[in-house]
Amino acid sequence: MFEGFSQQTIDFMWNLRFNNNKVWFEENKETYLKHFLGPMKALGSDVFDSISADFKDHDFIHKTSRIYKDARRVRGGEPYRTNLWFCIERPSGEWTATPVFWFELGPENWSYGLGYYQAKAATMAKLRARIDKNPKAFEKLTTPFNKQNEFVLSGEEYARKKEAPTEKSQAWYNKKSFSMICENPNSEELFSPELKNLIAEGFKFLMPLYDYFITLDTDPTPEKLEK
Repeated sequence: MFEGFSQQTIDFMWNLRFNNNKVWFEENKETYLKHFLGPMKALGSDVFDSISADFKDHDFIHKTSRIYKDARRVRGGEPYRTNLWFCIERPSGEWTATPVFWFELGPENWSYGLGYYQAKAATMAKLRARIDKNPKAFEKLTTPFNKQNEFVLSGEEYARKKEAPTEKSQAWYNKKSFSMICENPNSEELFSPELKNLIAEGFKFLMPLYDYFITLDTDPTPEKLEK
């Protein structure tokens, strides 16, 4: 059960940033396990249980990241990440192209939300085709999101702007990929057990959007795709 992160969590991340080597990490591994990985796994498990209880038919799984970088990408550099995250998603062979819920904690800040790591061009073309077909339905879906001030729509846009069918759909229509993200500086919130409830409620608020985006793969692929 998640009881909160601690000051030792924050201190470990900062110390690792300035001592990112195997010797220091091995000397401080117990701190990592107890104050960073352990609470992160507990938080992910508690949030997952809450989401799964309310959305039993979604077949979600949850994963916690590794602190070890891919050895192929280290090449004499820093072998450890200074951040950890967990995600809640449906099993997929292409996780980077599938919408996922996530929470991430680093030395300076924490964030959570829903989005793609990198959506496929075909996925975004399907989204635009759906919006074109029924813009009112998309506006109705996104109205609660547009009225709140916790999550922000983020993501790279096309250089050549596309003309959306409505003004309210314009921001979504021009994204190459996107996330709905809430980012906060590290503060006392991290040290409270209530963090798990905050994250779970945020994910539940975003669930109608997840349900809309996860079904895009079943739509026919438009003939013309933007590169």
